[in-house]
Amino acid sequence: MICKGTNTSIAEGIIRMGGDDRRSPIFEGEIPIPEGVSYNSYVILDEKTVLLDTCDESVSHGYMSSLEDALSGRDLDYFVISHMEPDHGAAIGDVIRNYPEATVVASGLAFEMLANFLEINPEKRLVVEDGTVLELGKRSLTFISASMVHWPEVMMSYESKDGILFSADAFGTFGALDGAVFADQLDFDGKYMDEARRYYTNIVGKYGAQVRKVLDKSGSVEIKMICPLHGPIWRGGFGEFVGKYVKWSGYEPEEDGVVIGYASMYGNTADAADTLATMLRSKGVKVVVHDLSRRHSSYLVSDAFRFSNIVLAAPTYNNGLHPAMSAAIENMESMTVRARKYSIIGNGSWAPRSHEFMCKRTEALKDMTLVGEPVVFKSSLKDEDREKLAHLADEIAASMGEA
Repeated sequence: MICKGTNTSIAEGIIRMGGDDRRSPIFEGEIPIPEGVSYNSYVILDEKTVLLDTCDESVSHGYMSSLEDALSGRDLDYFVISHMEPDHGAAIGDVIRNYPEATVVASGLAFEMLANFLEINPEKRLVVEDGTVLELGKRSLTFISASMVHWPEVMMSYESKDGILFSADAFGTFGALDGAVFADQLDFDGKYMDEARRYYTNIVGKYGAQVRKVLDKSGSVEIKMICPLHGPIWRGGFGEFVGKYVKWSGYEPEEDGVVIGYASMYGNTADAADTLATMLRSKGVKVVVHDLSRRHSSYLVSDAFRFSNIVLAAPTYNNGLHPAMSAAIENMESMTVRARKYSIIGNGSWAPRSHEFMCKRTEALKDMTLVGEPVVFKSSLKDEDREKLAHLADEIAASMGEA
């Protein structure tokens, strides 16, 4: 492996250009990224030279000099735009201006977006479709339509000589890489898997059917390396990670367990959530608890994809539902959380109605199964309320492993 600045040779004649962003607090103006995020683009040096995508503005400083280093004095023949989202397009204009002889390669819809975003309509263009092959010399790129994974213009590409899948946003993850390039250089399961799940479920999650189509198409070729636009490169050992994508895209839980998401005004609903969590733990059930007033709902969505059971707990607020819970359910619906078992805990000081609102709102989630009757209490937990929670814990534990 040869490194020069942020450039790394990942195979003979293939260079990864990348950078870590640890400064931006949120991704897409919405999702917290406390561990940062990484960006990748790639250069292929064959009889023809190819650049695949660029980068985000946060890591664009020095990008053009890195590209010049990667090309080692050669001209750029092809510039492939796999995905037009701006976090991969900050240097598109610079590349086209500095390499005017390069042919821009993209889907037809990507060219429309290029005009809309940057008012660029390159004369030298090649519109590619599913199955289009671009000959480079010893290597070739076969393009794979990945529409709605997670934008409609997305094209992956497969390099057959080394079995490399350039997977666009698929198989990416949140989290800076701290100088690593390959997944096997990291404690991926320990440090990155949760962020990879949160990345998938909150960006691609609602497009499970489209992900399945791409998995089926890419499964027809031998893949030895996966090169995403975010996160580490996989040079083997990715069967488990691909298996996660199979489960996530099929809305199958990874494991039996419970995610409890709660909103609490003065701590009483939090007490109910913690009490239930303790009861479930005593039965050997795996539990994760999220305070939705303090933690972004992307974490709840991620664990809703992970676990078999969901518990939502919230107080009545201004004769409606607590805003943090309302936003969380909206996000669950947007990301197509479905096919889970769920339970409800409601609280209120004089007219508890939050359970009614949560039950009504969760009707929008498909193939959901209510476990137990909603537990409703007034203001603070009493002995009879704890008995109701104990009964609910029994019912949740009994539901584990049921079809």
